[in-house]
Amino acid sequence: MAITLTDAAAERVGTFLQNRGKGIGLRLGVKTSGCSGMAYVMEFVDDLDEMDKVFEEKGVKIIIDPKSLVYLDGTEMDFSKEGLNEGFKFVNPNEKGSCGCGESFTV
Repeated sequence: MAITLTDAAAERVGTFLQNRGKGIGLRLGVKTSGCSGMAYVMEFVDDLDEMDKVFEEKGVKIIIDPKSLVYLDGTEMDFSKEGLNEGFKFVNPNEKGSCGCGESFTV
C-alpha cells in the first residue's frame, strides 16, 4: 500500500507546513460528498492517532486513517498551477468515475 507525491505536490505541502510553523504532516482522507459520492479532504496533523498509517515521500509525511486508505491506496498526489487556478490533483487507480465538476468521485 502506498501514496506518492510528485515533486510539485511535495514542495507545496512542505511550504504550507513551513509557513504554518508546526505540524507532523498532512492528513489525506475521503468523505461522503458531492454528486458522485466521495470527495478528498486534507488537513494539517499535529498529533497522530493510534491507527494512522504514515507515508513519507520526498521529505513530506502523509497521514491516512485506515478507513480512507482502502479508497486511496496507490494514489498519486500532484499540484499544478494553470493561470490563476492552482490546486492539488489526485491520480487514483481506485476511481471508477467522477462528477462533471470534478469535486467528487466514485469507487
